[in-house]
Parts: sequence; structure tokens; C-alpha cells
Amino acid sequence: MTLPADARHSADSAESIRTIFPDGFLGVVMLDTRFPRPEGDIGHPAAFGVPTRRCVITGAWPEKIVQSGAGLRKGRVVVPMLQLVRRLAQDGAKAITTSCGFLVLLQKEMQAQVSIPVVTSSLLQLPGLLAQHRKVGVLTISSSKLGAEHLKAAGVPRERLADVVVQGVAANTEFVVAILGNRADMSIEKAAADVVAAAVALKQREPSLQCVVLECTNMPPYRAAIEAATGLKTWTLVDDERLVRPWRSQPPGAGLNS
Repeated sequence: MTLPADARHSADSAESIRTIFPDGFLGVVMLDTRFPRPEGDIGHPAAFGVPTRRCVITGAWPEKIVQSGAGLRKGRVVVPMLQLVRRLAQDGAKAITTSCGFLVLLQKEMQAQVSIPVVTSSLLQLPGLLAQHRKVGVLTISSSKLGAEHLKAAGVPRERLADVVVQGVAANTEFVVAILGNRADMSIEKAAADVVAAAVALKQREPSLQCVVLECTNMPPYRAAIEAATGLKTWTLVDDERLVRPWRSQPPGAGLNS
């Protein structure tokens, strides 16, 4: 069962929430957005296929979050996010994630709040992928904002930072303008073309790449098109099996991030 993607975090009692989610739920800390969320987007009800409770941090607009560490803290959203993580765990969450890959900067702080798994970003899959590949690509909504501090927060060793090839979507495109501008409308066809074009540019820059991590949780609707255009294996937040493990029977060590 999934609450509407635009539901604000409410003061519902833990008892009432546990009645709605008797087997617990995946908690999603959501940014305050209004752009469309097609199937595959983390804000789409079918994104994870497990009971999901999405809670919005009011005022956490994309432009406040797609930032450096210093920029993120200037947005005054960190404390409310940490409070929400604790509340989600108290209400019965079995795992917690977020709706923006840039929140990897808060991975340690969020995980320190609770005993259940917290997976803030698809970028947390980078260490495992780097153990298998010489280089790994990252497709992001903003290569000018995504820096070494984000990769380090994801667990990438200093000596492997140069092996992560980061490619951003062009700044003046439909995809970037609609999402970072938090528009109520977006051409899905144009957005798909924008993301695919960035992926093609990444592959051209580094032909040896075999896989790419999609930093942005709004990119998965286009993963099939990316793979078809580039031959790259895509990895997204929904591929991190720690987020769905509580609802699936899977032997320990079966997933990339076990």
C-alpha cells in the first residue's frame, strides 16, 4: 500500500499507521515537488513493489537539495529530514530511502538516527560496482553540483574517485529545467531524449564503460532507452535490494549491496 506521493508527514499515531501497514513499510523522505512522475520514477506508486509510505519535507525544493554539502545545509532542511527519519522508524518503517541522490551527503547522519537500513542514494552502489569494474559511469541531473564529496559520502575510496566518470544532463534541457525549476508540467518525450543524449555523451567520453549509475531518481523511467542507446547496464535506487529485503525471501549475500 502506498500513500499519495504528495502526502505531507502527518501526526498520525503509530498505532493507526501500523494498522494501515501491518507488515511495516518502506519509508521515503520526499522532496517538495510538483513535476510529473511517470512509471519508474521513485514518486510513482509502483516504484518499489512493496508497502511504501512517502512523506514530503515541506520547502525541500529540488534547487535546495541539488547542492554541495555547504549549500544543502544552507537550505535549512537537514534537521526536519533527520526528525522525519526517526519518526518513520518509530511508525514501523523497515527501511528508509530518499527521493534525491544528492542526499547521499546525509547518509551517515540519517543512518545514525535509526537501527533499520537507510539507503539515501543510488550512489551507494558505487563501491560494489567499482569492485567489479575498472570504471563506472554516473549520470546526474547536475555535474556542476555533484562532486567528490558526494562520491566520498557514497563510500568511494579516494584512490578510486578518478574511476567514476560523471556526466550531467545539459542544463537548458526540458528534463533539468522542469525538475530543478519544480514545474508542474514536463514533456516526457523531451525529457527522455535529454537523458538519453547525456548517456550517449557519457559512453562517447568513456567507451570502455559497461555500466552507469543513475543518480537522479527521476531518470529510471528512461533506463530502457538508455540501455538501448548505449549498451550500458543501468543501476538505480530501486535496484538496491536492502530496500526490499524485509519483504522478500533472499539468501544473505545474494545482492550487490548485501
